[in-house]
Amino acid sequence: MKPLNLLICTLGAASAAFGLEEFLIPNNIIDGGVIGVSILLGHLTHWPIGLFIVLLNLPFLYIAYQRAGKAFVWLSLFAISALALFTHYAHPFPPVTRDLLLVAVFGGIFVGIGVGLIIRAHGSTDGTEIIAMLLSSRYCLSVGEIILFINVFIFILAGFVFGWERAMYSLITYFVASKMIDLVIEGFDESKSVVIISPYAHKIGRAIITESGRGITYLTGQGGYTGTAKRVIYCVITRLELPRIKEIVLRFDPCAFIAVENVHEVTGGRFRRRTPLESNGDFCEKCKE
Repeated sequence: MKPLNLLICTLGAASAAFGLEEFLIPNNIIDGGVIGVSILLGHLTHWPIGLFIVLLNLPFLYIAYQRAGKAFVWLSLFAISALALFTHYAHPFPPVTRDLLLVAVFGGIFVGIGVGLIIRAHGSTDGTEIIAMLLSSRYCLSVGEIILFINVFIFILAGFVFGWERAMYSLITYFVASKMIDLVIEGFDESKSVVIISPYAHKIGRAIITESGRGITYLTGQGGYTGTAKRVIYCVITRLELPRIKEIVLRFDPCAFIAVENVHEVTGGRFRRRTPLESNGDFCEKCKE
C-alpha cells in the first residue's frame, strides 16, 4: 500500500464520517449500501454504526480477496476501519443543522467526497458493489441495476424504520452522494469523445489541430444507405473545449453529423493539449512512434 493512497483514504474516511455523524445519523437520514444498512442497525440496536460498517463488509472483503487481490482488500480494510474510528470520535459532537433539506444535501456532499476519495485511492467502503458484480455474472442484469435494486430495498426499510419522509430525503442524499463520487473520481475537467462525419472532414480536422491544439484520428467509414466512402473524425477533448470544437465544425459544414459521449478515463497517446510553441508535443518516446 502506497503512503499517498493511505493518506487519501484517511481524508476520505474523515469526510464521510463527518457527513454521517454531523448531518445524516442525528436526523435519521441514510445513504445507500452498507453504510445505509449500518445506520438502520445502529438505530435499532443502539450500537455504534462503525461496528456494523466493519462487520457487514468483512464477508464481502473475503470474497474480494479471492477475486480482486490483496492490495485492494487491505486498502479497503484500512479505509473501512478508519471510517469506523472517525464515526466513533465524531459521534459526541452535536449536529450542524436540523434542516432536513440541508442535511440531505450537505450530508450527501461530505459522504460522496469521502467515498470518492477512497475509490480514487483504489479502495472501497461498500461491499454491495462486490456482491453486485457476482450476481451480474450469473443473471442478465448490470452491476448498476443490481446496486439500484439493493438500495431501493434499503430505502424501503428506512421508510418503515424512520418514516417515509425521511426515506425520501435519504433518496436526495443518495443522489447527491452519487454525483459527488463521480465528480471526485472523474474530476471537474471530464473528457468527452467526439465523432464528426462530414464531406469537409479534412478541412475540419486541420482546423481542430491548428486552432484547438487537439490531436485527431481519421477513421474510414461507409454510408449505410448510399454505400459511399466517408472520412470520420475522432477526437477526445475536455468538457470546456466542446463549444469551441462545435463552432469549428459548423463553420465548415452546418449539416455535419456530431456525436458526443462521456469518456471515463484517458491514458497515454497524445491527449495532452499542445501549445503553439510545441512542434511535436511533450510526449514520451513511445507515444511519438
